[in-house]
Amino acid sequence: MCTRLDDQSQHNLPCLHCHPHTYIRMVQHMIERCMLLRMTRDECVKALDQHASILPPVTLTVWRGLQKENKDFFETFGHFFSLDHYQADMFGDHQGLRGGNSEDFALG
Repeated sequence: MCTRLDDQSQHNLPCLHCHPHTYIRMVQHMIERCMLLRMTRDECVKALDQHASILPPVTLTVWRGLQKENKDFFETFGHFFSLDHYQADMFGDHQGLRGGNSEDFALG
């Protein structure tokens, strides 16, 4: 059992130091949820920092690992975001095309 007293223990989340594999899998899962909400990498980093107390360097490291393992997916994912921004500029809809925002992000 982890004896560290920090934000993770208050949220009943695994500890990076005591259970690194479990912690990394949890961060991967949260990143995937962010992507389902069509959040950009920066939005995901901010949301995980604010709502789950996941340090930005940890999220970025896990994100980069996912990118290495799934190059084709991330290229396609990035392409959809560039299309969204293009369409938003053309039609003046900067909120509606992307769906949810970080305020709608709920853990649990």
